[in-house]
Amino acid sequence: MWHIKENLIRLAAFLSFFATAIFIWSCSDSTSPENGQGQIKLTMVDAPAGFDQVNIVVTRVEVHKSGADSISGWVVINNNTATYDLLTLRNGASVVLGNSSLDAGHYTQIRLIIGTGSNIVVNGIVYSLNVPSGEQSGIKLNHAFDIQPGLVYELMLDFDAKHSIVLTGSEQYKLKPVIRVIPTVISGTISGKINPIITLASVYAISGTDTVSTSAEITTGSFKLMALIQGSYNVKVSSGNAAYNDTTITNVMVVAKQNTDLGTINLSLK
Repeated sequence: MWHIKENLIRLAAFLSFFATAIFIWSCSDSTSPENGQGQIKLTMVDAPAGFDQVNIVVTRVEVHKSGADSISGWVVINNNTATYDLLTLRNGASVVLGNSSLDAGHYTQIRLIIGTGSNIVVNGIVYSLNVPSGEQSGIKLNHAFDIQPGLVYELMLDFDAKHSIVLTGSEQYKLKPVIRVIPTVISGTISGKINPIITLASVYAISGTDTVSTSAEITTGSFKLMALIQGSYNVKVSSGNAAYNDTTITNVMVVAKQNTDLGTINLSLK
């Protein structure tokens, strides 16, 4: 009887181990890239604009493999339809547009397929947003990149809603997207806090002819400028309150994959 009980215990332990091994194997197989694959992660941020909301319906995100034709060469990295209010994606907020395994190789384009229902809200009124060819050819972004086996390639799309919305007629709005495509590996951020918060300041990072902007949060005065290619910037703070002076901080260095914290920036009374 004792030997039977011991054998049953051993059998139970073996079955438990076997079941655990199968579970671990199945989980890792479903989430890890296969041999010869890497991974792409695509996130989106935005700059401020003078609207209440800018809602974009994205039905599919794809990338195009080099050497393939214009039809079969597109690879889907996200086909879950979602609506994004671009104006919520600022001061450090972002959304993941795609996070997917991808065959190793060279890719040349990214595109966002836009569904019906995109709109803009102005002074509380909702207007339909026309996205030309959004449902057919989509929003195409020319950006060449390589996927390497076992590695993650991260990209950030910096959507400029302010310069992307065009008023074409009587209350007719059209999307002509202005989007910067920035690899995370060569970009960083600048953050800080504007004092006092009643200045309602706008903040600009300027490098040559390139400018990235944001607005300080109205409740805290904090700000964060995203997707800045590493290098030197002049940070201009423009007061939205006529009683306060503007200021500029020169030679602010941005280091790849790091944040440069400017601390509290005090604006003086005129």
